[in-house]
Amino acid sequence: MNHGGVEALAERLGELDPRLQPLVSLEFGDAVIVIEPEEVHSTMSDLLGAGFDRLGMVTAVDRDETFEVVYRLHSRRLSSALFVKVHLGRDEPRVDSLVDLWPAALWQEREVYDLFGIVFDGHPDLRRILLPDDFSGYPLRKDYDNPRVLKRPDYI
Repeated sequence: MNHGGVEALAERLGELDPRLQPLVSLEFGDAVIVIEPEEVHSTMSDLLGAGFDRLGMVTAVDRDETFEVVYRLHSRRLSSALFVKVHLGRDEPRVDSLVDLWPAALWQEREVYDLFGIVFDGHPDLRRILLPDDFSGYPLRKDYDNPRVLKRPDYI
């Protein structure tokens, strides 16, 4: 999406909900909204109401001091896509589940929980999905330590 496309998306969102317009920015050519953890459910509900009817992805990034939960939303009506990012502290990373808004979040939130240890409050079945129940740790965290796993370079 080019800069003009992001401005047009921000304008369309502003028409639907004036609170959303100033949140939209351009990052690496994509429209992005960065929100606070306590605003996740209400803002995502607003975006669903504004036409972002498909949750394409939920993932996370370990940024050393924080975790970044990343959502990819799509709107057929607006012919647009949008990244929503939320920064969480490392000590007890928690954010509201979005399963009640997009059922597609069910397995995706479980995957993020399984690999990063991020808790999705209100998730109806938050348990490991890829690793055994007795697995210790969260292997996609940069501080995960296992002698059988090669350390990857810290440029990612």
